[in-house]
Amino acid sequence: MSGPAVEQTKEVKANEDTKMEDVQSTEQAGKDVATTSTAGTTSGAAEDSSAPKPEAGSEEEKDRMMRAVRQVEFYFADSNLPFDKFMWTLHTANAEHWVPIKTIASFKRMREFQALGLDWVVRALKLSEELEVDEAGENVRRRTEVQPPKGQFERSIYAKGFGKEEPGLQKRLEDFFNRYGKTNAVRMRRVEGTKEFKGSVFVEFADYKSVEAFLNADPKPTWEGQELLIMSKEAYCEMKIKEKGLTGKAADLRKQSLAGTGRKGFNAFREMAEKEKGDKKGKEKPKPEVYLEFLGNKIRVHEEDGGSVKPEEVPFVKGASLKFEGAGEDVSFDEIKGTLKERFGRAPFVKYSKGDSWGLVGFDKALSEEDVNYVKENLKKLGGRDMTWSVPDEEQERAFQLERATSAAKRALSFQHNRESNSRGGRGGRGGRGGRGGRGGGRGGARSGGGRSDKAGDSSPSAAPASNGEQAGDKRKRAVEPDGGPNVGIRGQGVPVIQSSKKAKTDDDGAS
Repeated sequence: MSGPAVEQTKEVKANEDTKMEDVQSTEQAGKDVATTSTAGTTSGAAEDSSAPKPEAGSEEEKDRMMRAVRQVEFYFADSNLPFDKFMWTLHTANAEHWVPIKTIASFKRMREFQALGLDWVVRALKLSEELEVDEAGENVRRRTEVQPPKGQFERSIYAKGFGKEEPGLQKRLEDFFNRYGKTNAVRMRRVEGTKEFKGSVFVEFADYKSVEAFLNADPKPTWEGQELLIMSKEAYCEMKIKEKGLTGKAADLRKQSLAGTGRKGFNAFREMAEKEKGDKKGKEKPKPEVYLEFLGNKIRVHEEDGGSVKPEEVPFVKGASLKFEGAGEDVSFDEIKGTLKERFGRAPFVKYSKGDSWGLVGFDKALSEEDVNYVKENLKKLGGRDMTWSVPDEEQERAFQLERATSAAKRALSFQHNRESNSRGGRGGRGGRGGRGGRGGGRGGARSGGGRSDKAGDSSPSAAPASNGEQAGDKRKRAVEPDGGPNVGIRGQGVPVIQSSKKAKTDDDGAS
């Protein structure tokens, strides 16, 4: 069997710490390496010798074997394998994609079968129609090549009402949804940071028929006697976008984030596409990568849409935004920025549309209680109206930070392109050594433009650099957030002013 060509991993360690941290907790819970005895050991069997074992060939035994088969099939499924860095590393470590059964059997979700021994797991896997076991009975692999999953979004539903997390909840949820049809994944939704279960799940069914069976079930699905809130994942996305009042690009970005596979980070198909793209370029000089320093994180800026970021690459920083309410017809950006700059050292990012009664203010760090109180005390009024300040909810703040990062990415890429354009114009820009006016420097032809005079640049305010970390755009009516220049931007420093090609040189420039 052949699989996607990727660079093979030279060494694989079956250790839980090597697994992809950003895989949803559902998959993590299913693959954490067992910390007790490994599968097939004599001691492991002895520890659980008191547990009743079903007779060979009985229905109970067959059912247990099929549970083991389904669990391993999930690890190798299109919906999981290419998005799980640890499993993909195992899959690509061998040229023929064989994975040690001993490693798979040591995963946390395989613990119930460990006392039965490794030989039992091998016999069970031989029942699979999707997997094959090698002649030695030591390795397992897929029978088919990995394919990008299609229709995941359309085959997924949202359900809420499962209460607090208790031991064994994951398996209970899987059994519950499997009543309506085969499921590819049941992902328990968690609060980012604390990992607390939200009481809701995203479920990906294997086919559309099962989706319809669940959403149109009569009576409606219940959990412990309480009716569940259920809808398609698409309907859930539309609901959240409407609740947050998102429109345009912000709404598109939010839907793109929600409509994804639910996993952040690793994506084997993306990795392979980028590698293939790089191979095609061959010896062409690659463009320098542009990065953005945003909320203390380094984020890659992509060329699409004139500068963009990938939602999954923008870490969420809770408490780095404030919402004001009670505004009138117009709000002065200078009034907000000028006041807050005295404490925070730089102008914040302000989002406000004329005529709205509310707006958002973004900072470059998570605010302390003291910071919040400062804002409330020093900006009690805007435009003569009393303001109410509060911390926005997580969904709204997350969308706001994504919008900020996208806006900053466009400026960073624009700055990089202008810098490259200027560097191609020679020592003096398009006109040669002295700019457009030739050697004389500038349109007036005076040698001051050639970098010989002490007064060079004094008459051009636009050529003066921003002072004290400020940027020239601070006085504009709409918000500009200098979240770092390209490549090595540092938050807190102003974005360098993009100067025209007729910029005057200093004596230092002339001497260089």
